[in-house]
Amino acid sequence: MSSSLINSAMSGLGAAQAALNTVSNNISNYNVTGYTRQTTVLSQSQSTLGAGGWIGNGVQVSGVQREYDAFITNQLRAAQTQSSGLNTQYQQMSKIDNILSGTTNTLATTMQSFFSGLQTLVSNSEDPAARQALLGNASGLVNQFKVTDQYLRDQDKQVNTAIQSSVEQINNYASQIANLNNQISRLTGVGAGAAPNDLLDQRDQLVSELNQIVGVEVSVQDGGTYNVSIANGLSLVQGDKANKLAAVSSSADPSRTTVAYVDPVSGTKEIPENQLNSGTLGGILTFRSQDLDSARNRLGQLALTFADAINQQHGKGVDANGDKGGDFFAIGGPTAWGNANNVAKDTSLKVSMTNNSEVQASDYKVTYDGKAWQVTRLADNKQFEATLSTDGKSMSFDGLKLDISGTAPSKNDSFIVKPVSDAVVNMGVLITDESKLALAGDPNGGTGNTSGGASDNRNAQAMLDLQSGKLVNGNKSFNDAYASLVSDVGNKTSTLKVTSTTQNNVVTQLSNQQQSISGVNLDEEYGNLQRFQQYYLANAQVLQTASTLFDALLSIR
Repeated sequence: MSSSLINSAMSGLGAAQAALNTVSNNISNYNVTGYTRQTTVLSQSQSTLGAGGWIGNGVQVSGVQREYDAFITNQLRAAQTQSSGLNTQYQQMSKIDNILSGTTNTLATTMQSFFSGLQTLVSNSEDPAARQALLGNASGLVNQFKVTDQYLRDQDKQVNTAIQSSVEQINNYASQIANLNNQISRLTGVGAGAAPNDLLDQRDQLVSELNQIVGVEVSVQDGGTYNVSIANGLSLVQGDKANKLAAVSSSADPSRTTVAYVDPVSGTKEIPENQLNSGTLGGILTFRSQDLDSARNRLGQLALTFADAINQQHGKGVDANGDKGGDFFAIGGPTAWGNANNVAKDTSLKVSMTNNSEVQASDYKVTYDGKAWQVTRLADNKQFEATLSTDGKSMSFDGLKLDISGTAPSKNDSFIVKPVSDAVVNMGVLITDESKLALAGDPNGGTGNTSGGASDNRNAQAMLDLQSGKLVNGNKSFNDAYASLVSDVGNKTSTLKVTSTTQNNVVTQLSNQQQSISGVNLDEEYGNLQRFQQYYLANAQVLQTASTLFDALLSIR
């Protein structure tokens, strides 16, 4: 009897010690990110058949399990990757909002200064100082256009850098997850099915961090390994094998960095950006395609319309020397790039503007379908067919003419057309001599060579009248167009702020649910510490009782 008591007590002591070790481990890892609370699983030892029936043999430790809920974890991952994308997009959008909505030295104020200078010349067109002041205002306006444009260009470069950095992080995480898969599989086999909880926690934490960069789908395989995929099923981790992504120059637009999948069989292939729509990587790609491109193009459209309107009107006037006016401003022209994957490498498009007032604030994708040229206006994704010339050597749409040269295009060959992307970067003031300002009207109908150009203000008034003309898109003045840009950017920023805050609250709620199951509660662990301490002491008391009985038996003579 005493032997049975000793065995039972010893099993209880062992179980209590194991439970105390688990509680101690929970408390020690309270501040460790990604740690999952562990619980000692106890079960009855196999009974022994005796004279009076089956007699219990104490307790045994079945294992130490993680308190883990896969359903809530998956919900949390989905919420986190959406939150990361929205936060990234909001942070980037806020930068544009800050520079456009400033209260000093904005395009609105510098444009107003330019027209104020014209207003002064309307009443005093022969004043050399006022003429020189107008040239200074024009230079200030061009400078403000360039400062704003350069800021947006710098953001574009930062996007490229962020994509490169994100791809490096993704590859690093994928490699670590694959390595942990290998270790977990091996140690689970060595442990006869018992999983190494510390490695499971490390892997889940890595998956969580990876998921915040790019949304992932996780499937659990036999043996406990993870398969991790992204972008509509592209395998990133499969068992102990990790595939890689690459940051490459876009085949459609070499100025952009995009993401490609490195397939061990078929090689490197670009991933459509609309498939990478979550996580910080998805947020930065969405920001570039939806927000940054729009702001740059609308700024370029405003600069183009303004410069073209002033140039046309200035060319109708006469300067102080009696000569016909020339262009006031220089402005950048449109560009087109052929896709690097085009079959007909020698086909090229040369873009020119036929009607600046019809030019849209958008880039275009132009694709040859084998019979006609299909155009996608990227600002609103509207698709239409370009108007082809009778000789088939040019096409036109939205105030643009595209001359086709080189070899005949092949089916599905495509080009990116950017009408206003470089408008500001090449903008400048062409007049340096105040006497060349053509402020007078031309009495000879544009032939020039008239007298009295210094004091005649008719063309100055005509240029001033452009301030209120509905010239941008045929429905907005210059100030209205800029105000609309500022307003739209502000509204988008505000919407993103609200949406990201809401999504953050969802993440917080799910995180709290997940932590209520998997997190360490110090009050609860302290209670467990007391409970298992009492459990240990009770088993020690049973052991002491068994020892007393054994001593009593030995003392019988």
